[in-house]
Amino acid sequence: MTEFLINGGRKLRGAIAVQGSKNSALPLLAAALLVCGEVVLDNCPALSDVDAALEILTYLGCRAHRCGSAVTVDATGMHACDIPAHLMKRMRSSVVFLGAILARAGRAEMTMPGGCMLGPRPIDYHIDALRALGADIDLCGDRLLCRACRLRGAELLLPFPSVGATENAMLAAAACRGLTRIRNAAREPEIVDLAGFLNAIGIPVRGAGTPVIEITGGSRPHGVRYPVMTDRIAAGTYLCAAAVTGGEIELTNANPLELRALTDALLRAGCTLTVNGSRLRLHAPRNLRAVGIIETGPYPAYPTDLQPPLLALACTGKGTSIFLETMFASRYNHIEELRRMGADILTDGRFAAIHGVPRLTGAAVSAPDLRAAAALVTAALGANGETTISHIDYLDRGYARMDEVLSSLGAEVCRREF
Repeated sequence: MTEFLINGGRKLRGAIAVQGSKNSALPLLAAALLVCGEVVLDNCPALSDVDAALEILTYLGCRAHRCGSAVTVDATGMHACDIPAHLMKRMRSSVVFLGAILARAGRAEMTMPGGCMLGPRPIDYHIDALRALGADIDLCGDRLLCRACRLRGAELLLPFPSVGATENAMLAAAACRGLTRIRNAAREPEIVDLAGFLNAIGIPVRGAGTPVIEITGGSRPHGVRYPVMTDRIAAGTYLCAAAVTGGEIELTNANPLELRALTDALLRAGCTLTVNGSRLRLHAPRNLRAVGIIETGPYPAYPTDLQPPLLALACTGKGTSIFLETMFASRYNHIEELRRMGADILTDGRFAAIHGVPRLTGAAVSAPDLRAAAALVTAALGANGETTISHIDYLDRGYARMDEVLSSLGAEVCRREF
């Protein structure tokens, strides 16, 4: 087990470069299976989830290794099409390998994915999309058995703009003959990044970032060197952390447009934001205000992954902030831990009302999942006294060396291993 000891109350100041995106790197690593040749992903974050993806690729017969921030994958020698349960259980995003393996090998076998416990997250949309492309899929207990003698292009209508289902459909469509059109597709920037990669390896994709994506499959993909986009969730988390401390930081390689829903909330809280190309500077006031009403939803709505750190910020914003979590039933796992620190929060189902208090107080708390861990770190940075956060291992799934990044900005953070 790993824990953080944070002595709060220090203003964060300085400039940082945002890490590569976890939520983009994982589907890009899966997409490397489509190529009989070498794929190099630059700006690939050093995360435990990325390590798990590399283990999956190695098990499948690929050569996969990291050199600094670049990860190289050569799937020429891929010989397996099943993923063992112990690898699937390490992360939710492991399901994105389904479409890629099916496209490459014509069959795939895996257990249901793992990851953070955020309530029911069925993969029905993934399965239905792949079936529409010609796959035969059987569910035996918690194991998926997939066969596809010949995948064919089709018209797909997703019941919900699921990011994972959109990614799996795009990857499988790369091997389909003809045109695949995905309607009600996810519009997240990570989908645009995946489309950029597919175009770069020779699979024509149009419409990414809109509700309708078209993929023309059947061509032979080739190797490529491709940069992973920056992580908008990590960027947003550091903005919240700086704001809670009354600090001033600059993100040197951000995409401000992708952060619009968050920056609007930070402006309501009284922060000043300055944009200069890819540089985004935040200056926080001494006393924050409430953030108003926050409703999570698919992009471009407020991202569910940034709900926990913003909610932690709202705990000391003067006034009442209202949150409506529409994406995950258990995305409020951090609230009880924030209450231990003195937060005044009322919940009713998917609603949470946060009544700001002048200051939180350090306490011993436990992180129940990745984004909840980020919320507790955010709260601890602005709290009086010392906070101990156990099970901080979750943080390493999505944030590269967060303790070192925060320390470089002036925070007092100590990591302890048990």
